[in-house]
Amino acid sequence: MTSAHDSAVGERPAVKSSNDAKEAKPRTRRAAGTAAGKAGPKPAAKSAEQPKQGKPPKPSKPPKPSEPESRTALVRRARRINRELAEVYPYAHPELDFEDPFQLLVATVLSAQTTDLRVNQTTPALFAAYPTPEDMAAADPEALEQLIRPTGFFRAKARSLMGLSAALRDRFDGEVPGRLEDLVSLPGVGRKTANVVLGNAFGVPGITVDTHFQRLVRRWKWTDQTDPEKIEAEVCSLFPKSDWTMLSHRVIFHGRRICHSRKPACGACPIAPLCPSYGEGETDPEKAKKLLKYEKGGMPGQRLKPPPDFPGPPAPPLGAG
Repeated sequence: MTSAHDSAVGERPAVKSSNDAKEAKPRTRRAAGTAAGKAGPKPAAKSAEQPKQGKPPKPSKPPKPSEPESRTALVRRARRINRELAEVYPYAHPELDFEDPFQLLVATVLSAQTTDLRVNQTTPALFAAYPTPEDMAAADPEALEQLIRPTGFFRAKARSLMGLSAALRDRFDGEVPGRLEDLVSLPGVGRKTANVVLGNAFGVPGITVDTHFQRLVRRWKWTDQTDPEKIEAEVCSLFPKSDWTMLSHRVIFHGRRICHSRKPACGACPIAPLCPSYGEGETDPEKAKKLLKYEKGGMPGQRLKPPPDFPGPPAPPLGAG
């Protein structure tokens, strides 16, 4: 058989046409695998030079880590998140029912390790029995324990309530003080409880660092601290003082309704573009909608007596279903 090289230079002896090199390429293909004289062309064999099909692309290099966020960029992003949350929750409020500073102080102490809903279902009977610090300080311990039993840890909480009531009676003339240093001197009252009372009963700005607040500000990379006081200090530095109280309400509302602990509803989150932790939870919008809670999920809120602008139904009283 004549080689492809011989055919290419025109030295093949049996060529039907003596005209030109137009016949050279077809005959070269036949020489490479097609018998001469058969009618109709057959597919040419793949040459060594033909690129292979389906070859996987080379893996791309991993992306370079992004530059650390500057202080200025962090402040801008944090304040934008606050503005976005203000539009989502214009009705954000403390979710404990109260009518005066003493009721708010007692309800906040009871809210440890339980829900605001359970506290709100418990306090109507409690305040009916002990409406003032003097009354609660003189309570029968067992009777007080039974009234607050639904909130859990009722023995320790009863001791705290009787202790702080006695301190209010003896040291503050039965009135709740409006200073942080005085509030934290009361039995069972820490900085978080004091800030709740100051911000919502006295109008003194403060940040409430509860479990929801801690979780969200770390997800948003506002801080990497784990100590509540250090978290409070770092977050306070990002915002003007006048924003602190309402910021706390908005963040806590968002944590209870959308940015949950175990499975945040990322696909239904209005601030997803600003969140560096997007994707930790469900990103499918339809599936994420099913994770929404309280009024965002069409369910009752936590207060039996919510403010007039609250868009959801009030919570039912204890034992109502």
